[in-house]
Amino acid sequence: MESTLGLEIIEVVEQAAIASARWMGKGEKDIADQVAVEAMRERMNKIHMRGRIVIGEGERDDAPMLYIGEEVGICTQPDAKDVCNPEELLEIDIAVDPCEGTNLVAYGQNGSMAVLAIAEKGGLFNAPDFYMKKLAAPPAARGKVDINKSATENLKIIAECLNRTVEELVVVVMDRSRHKELIQEIRDAGARVRLISDGDVSAAISCAFSGTNIHALMGIGAAPEGVISAAAMRCLGGHFQGQLIYDPEVVKTGLIGESKEGNLARLTEMGITEPDRAYTAEELASGKTVLFAACGITPGTLMEGVRYFHGGARTQSLVISSQSRTARFVDTIHIGDEVSSLQLN
Repeated sequence: MESTLGLEIIEVVEQAAIASARWMGKGEKDIADQVAVEAMRERMNKIHMRGRIVIGEGERDDAPMLYIGEEVGICTQPDAKDVCNPEELLEIDIAVDPCEGTNLVAYGQNGSMAVLAIAEKGGLFNAPDFYMKKLAAPPAARGKVDINKSATENLKIIAECLNRTVEELVVVVMDRSRHKELIQEIRDAGARVRLISDGDVSAAISCAFSGTNIHALMGIGAAPEGVISAAAMRCLGGHFQGQLIYDPEVVKTGLIGESKEGNLARLTEMGITEPDRAYTAEELASGKTVLFAACGITPGTLMEGVRYFHGGARTQSLVISSQSRTARFVDTIHIGDEVSSLQLN
C-alpha cells in the first residue's frame, strides 16, 4: 500500500493545504475549510483505489464535508469496471481533516495543517463525532504512562523515562474551561503548560520527536482527530491512548448531543459496547499497514506553512508509514504556468 499510495497521499494533503492557505488571515474559517475539502476530494478521486471515508470532517460546525461513508477514488466512479480489476482492487479506509485548525488559518495563527490517515478496509476505528480524553507521550514512555493515572503520576514516569526532571517537561493542553483543574495539577507538579486554542493532532505527534520541546499532550479534544493522532503515533512508536467522552457535562459544550443517555444509545448503534474503554494507538489504528500524511497550512512545530511566490508555492509535508517504519519530511516546490523564478528559501 505504501508503494502504491505514498506519493499520492502527500499530494492530497499538499493540494488541500495550498487551497486553504490562500484564506490565511482573512477571518473566513468556513471558506478555508471548504476549499481544503474540495481540493482533497478532487485529488483523491484521481487515485487508483476504492476508498471509504470512515472519519469525516465538518459535522460539528456544519462545514462542508468529506462525509462518513463517502467513497473516493477512481474505482468508485461509474466507469470503474473499465479501469479497475476487482482482483487487484485496493480497498482502504480513510480518516481526514482537510483543515485541522480552521480558526488558526482564519486568524493567521500557527499550527494548522491538512491531515489524513489510511489503512486497509477495517483498519481504522470508526469514532463518532464526540470528544475524547487523550494522552500522548514519547516512545520512551510507551506502555508506562496510563490515561487512568493522574497527571502527576504520568509526569513523574515521563521524567524518569527521559532522564529529566518534571520541571523540564512541557505539556500541551487545549485552552478550555474543562481543563482548569488539569492545568493546575500539571503546574503544581512542577511541569510547564503550553496552552493551544486548536490543533491537537500536531501536538500529539510532536511528543514522538525529540527537539520539539513537547513531552506530553493531556486533556479532552475531538475524537476523530484522536484516531488520526493515534495512526501517526502507532507508526512512530509513541504512546497514545484515547477514551471517548459522551457526557455533555464533562466537555461543557452543547456540541455532542443533548444527553448522556442519547449519546450512549448512539454508541451502541455504532457497535461500541465498551464506551468507557481506554483505547491504545494499536486499537484505534489496527490496520496491518497504516499511513499518515500531513502538510503545513500555517507554520507549526513540525512543518513550515505554505509559502507562495509568483507563479507557484512551496510546501512542507510529513508522511509516516508503519510498513517501512519511516517518517519522511517532504519539501515540495509547486510550479505554476506563469512562474518567473523558483524560490529556494
